[in-house]
Amino acid sequence: MNKRNCRLMFSVLGTIGLLSMNACSKDFLKEEQITIPDTEYLKTQAGLDDLATGVYSKLKFKYNYTWGMALFNLGVDEFTDANNPSPSFNSYSTDLNASESTYGGSNLAPLFDNMYSGIESANSLIQYVPLYYDKASSSYNTRLGEGHFMRGYFYLQLLVQFGGVPLKLTPSNGVETYFTRASEEEIFAQVVTDLKQAYDLLPATVSEFGRVTKWAAAHYLAKAQLTRASELYASWNANYINADLDAVIKYGTEVVNAHPLVSDYTQLWDYQRANGANEKVSEVVLAAQFSDDQATWGRYGNQIHLYYPSVYQDLAGTSRDISGGREFSYARATNYTMDVFDRRNDSRFWKSFITMYGSNNTATAPTWNATNAALGPAGTVAGTKRFTGGQLAIKYVVNNAGDSRYRRVAGDNTGVLKNGVMQNTHTFVRYFEGEPQAWVGQHGNNGYFGVQSRSVALSKFRDGYRVSIASQFGTRDVIMARSAEDVLMIAEAYIRKGEGEYANAIAWINRLRARAAYKEGENRAKNVDGGQAYKNNSYALGKGGGFSANGAIYWEGNSYYESNGDMAQTTAATSILINSVDDVYNSAIDGPIYAKLGASANAQKMLCFLLNERTRELCGELYRWEDLARTKTLEARWKAFNDGYVRGNTVFNANTHYYRPIPQSFLDAITNQGGASLTPAEKQALQNPGY
Repeated sequence: MNKRNCRLMFSVLGTIGLLSMNACSKDFLKEEQITIPDTEYLKTQAGLDDLATGVYSKLKFKYNYTWGMALFNLGVDEFTDANNPSPSFNSYSTDLNASESTYGGSNLAPLFDNMYSGIESANSLIQYVPLYYDKASSSYNTRLGEGHFMRGYFYLQLLVQFGGVPLKLTPSNGVETYFTRASEEEIFAQVVTDLKQAYDLLPATVSEFGRVTKWAAAHYLAKAQLTRASELYASWNANYINADLDAVIKYGTEVVNAHPLVSDYTQLWDYQRANGANEKVSEVVLAAQFSDDQATWGRYGNQIHLYYPSVYQDLAGTSRDISGGREFSYARATNYTMDVFDRRNDSRFWKSFITMYGSNNTATAPTWNATNAALGPAGTVAGTKRFTGGQLAIKYVVNNAGDSRYRRVAGDNTGVLKNGVMQNTHTFVRYFEGEPQAWVGQHGNNGYFGVQSRSVALSKFRDGYRVSIASQFGTRDVIMARSAEDVLMIAEAYIRKGEGEYANAIAWINRLRARAAYKEGENRAKNVDGGQAYKNNSYALGKGGGFSANGAIYWEGNSYYESNGDMAQTTAATSILINSVDDVYNSAIDGPIYAKLGASANAQKMLCFLLNERTRELCGELYRWEDLARTKTLEARWKAFNDGYVRGNTVFNANTHYYRPIPQSFLDAITNQGGASLTPAEKQALQNPGY
């Protein structure tokens, strides 16, 4: 019985982390364990307030540990595995099975268990609030709306990963062991019903930042209905599509009106300190709440910042510091991700990725030797440092095939000749002279599967406000929903409505592209990301760590000009607006991707363009696997752009891998209707095909 109690998580007292309210807006999630003898506390208004607060902790789950990366952003076109390989999720190897265990732990079972734990709490709210909460209270509708939002959200997470799952709509009084799987259609219906009820009940604004609002419900309602209208569900969704697409446009438009886009993409990632103004910009619809208050961290805290960094600390002249991040290095950007951007005119690439790092360790910095000093800049003296602390140490040049400026320096993995002159920095170049364009495979000295520790790293989660260099616990909120995605969902809905609505789709996409272009006077060589928070971090500054004397890993510049052919510096405005559908059909940036994927019909190009635009706007924000799965483009895009495919060790099957396996721990714990453990045949009947 203990195993079932742990795994099924339908026992209220075994699963609710009750939290007390605090008047400070960021502290409403501060955890204070309350001793509860039985469920009677949930039959009080105070108990239900605590229960509602407690369930918010489950919104942080996606960002707590490796499952966020493994389940939502590996095995796709945008990212492949990096210095910590993951053949199960990135290559769809036989390790991806019902008993999956990787990274030293399981990813599937925690998702399954935690979502059902949240559902149990939501069920309790939905049942008990009408019975025990003062209906005259100003928070009555909010508490009930929070219950419906949470249940709808948690079931949506289960649905996009596993398909139909057990549908549990009432709280348990004890351990339950008999469950059957509802159909996808039934789960979608429940998700839409719950989120619509949340939309009707929740307030438009809240005094405690981080609580769900009417617009958060509208966002996920639009997402659920767009998902239901997608290709993965084509065998049964025909009767829903028209109404779903209309709903996406309605609810998405309301969200955009309530949460205006910020004017500069950088504002979304301009993290300077915990609980700072950056975390509350208008575009944020809902964020998972983290802070530097260690009492709120729990077992895992925010760890998503660990998984995208490129390894730097093993390069001479650098040591790990808070500003650079702790490089667990699980995911690296693919060539598709670099090539899907117009890297000259679209600022989003340079505001999403790190291309330069400083030196913070003069003592270990490399020295010019007699051989390479002769290749260095004029006046280079053998025996001197190639760079010192506080100077640029590492640069990534994001160039294109055909660039004749760069050649390797023999015997030096980071040594590069540019126009015949050896660079003083550790230099990583995507294409050396004479190397042909390739989506996967070896070229340059970074980003291919032979050098998995080096890549142009995503900067969106970088956190320089951690409490120690080695700390795995991030302090910044993670954006779960922002209105830019609503813009893209509306555009997709118009695309799905057919050619007559393409102009409307383009008008919405142009809202994002107008922001993405460089503005008049903008410094294109400037880098801003959360690593800068070290400047306001009392631990980082107080402990020294070489910040004042030797510099920091965080660097305020990027390789924009050098990557773009050493173009002349400019502050002129750029434009990437779409003037007509012909600009989509004949896009110089997207055309090679159309060709690689075999997208020849106009409708295929439009949806392909939309998915490409989702990368440009939302890259790395943990939506990609579900986007490619729901549109049934996962197989084609993974095989085209992810080197996990060309490395082998894959058994990808389109009849299997658009869904995850139901965790074996669940199947082993439940019983049949008669109370007996399931037979192998009964377990297989509940499992997804192919697992």
